[in-house]
Amino acid sequence: MTKITFISPNGEEFVVEAANGTTVMENAIRNDVPGIEAECGGACSCATCHIYVDDEWAEIVGSPEVMEEDMLDFAYDVRPTSRLSCQIRVRDELDGLVVHVPERQG
Repeated sequence: MTKITFISPNGEEFVVEAANGTTVMENAIRNDVPGIEAECGGACSCATCHIYVDDEWAEIVGSPEVMEEDMLDFAYDVRPTSRLSCQIRVRDELDGLVVHVPERQG
C-alpha cells in the first residue's frame, strides 16, 4: 500500500493507505479527508478535488494533461503545483506523497 498525507489548510494531517491503480481523490473520499468534495466523482468535469502537490513531489507526480489544465481554470487559488486529485493514479513511486488541500474548492 502507498501512503498519502493530506494536509488541511490549518495544518492537520490525514494519512491514508492507497492501493495502486486508484486515484488520490478516491482515497481522500474513502477516508473522509475534509475539503475534497469531488462533485463529479472523478470524471475530470469539475474542479472540486483540487489539491496542491508538495514541492518535493511535483516532479514525480508530473504535470496535468490538457483536459485537467482546462478544468483547473475553475479551481480556487491555482498554483504551479495545482492538480486535480482525480487525475493522479496511485503507484509505487508515490509512496509517501504529500498533498495540501486548499482553503476551499471552486
